[in-house]
Amino acid sequence: MLRLYYTPLSTFSQRVRIALDEKGLEAELVSLDFRKREHRAPEYLQKNPYHRVPALVHDGFLLYESTVILEYLEAIHPEPALVPADPKLRALVSMHMKLCDVEFGSQTRPLIFPARFLPKERWNAQAMETARKQVNQHLTILDSQLGDSTWLVSDAFSLAEVCYAPLVRFLDELGLAPPPRVRAWAERILERPSVKKNWLER
Repeated sequence: MLRLYYTPLSTFSQRVRIALDEKGLEAELVSLDFRKREHRAPEYLQKNPYHRVPALVHDGFLLYESTVILEYLEAIHPEPALVPADPKLRALVSMHMKLCDVEFGSQTRPLIFPARFLPKERWNAQAMETARKQVNQHLTILDSQLGDSTWLVSDAFSLAEVCYAPLVRFLDELGLAPPPRVRAWAERILERPSVKKNWLER
């Protein structure tokens, strides 16, 4: 049995829910109310000592980092595949998953949180502009890696796209400037049924 602890506002939770739907896997969804500090309750800290989401429990086995959870789901349920069989292509997917977190996810934090939860008078404009430049630089590199392909690796939707899916929704909202091929790729991701089904709540 799979049990996923999450919150609807978590992009990291959303990527796991997308993967579950892509693979046709059912999981018990346990929503945590951060306003009630349920993520800091002693019983949840036993599942994730970093008081973050998501956390996945599978027959007593516990994981609490989203990319590792995605790789685990691929390992226990390899069909339909979200990672190519070829070792080099699998490594490319892993590389893009890591780059998504390091060069996009982490860099957009100074942008997403203020834009979604703070009034404009509390924004740190300088920090936001610095973050915006860094993310735009990454998007330019991503454009060259994507080229004319439909998807990032082996021209097939993969865990790389699953990782980016919750984030590319915010391209315009955050004032980012993706190159045309990246924008088209992002639009293809957002049209995916699994992504639409798990659309991030505001």
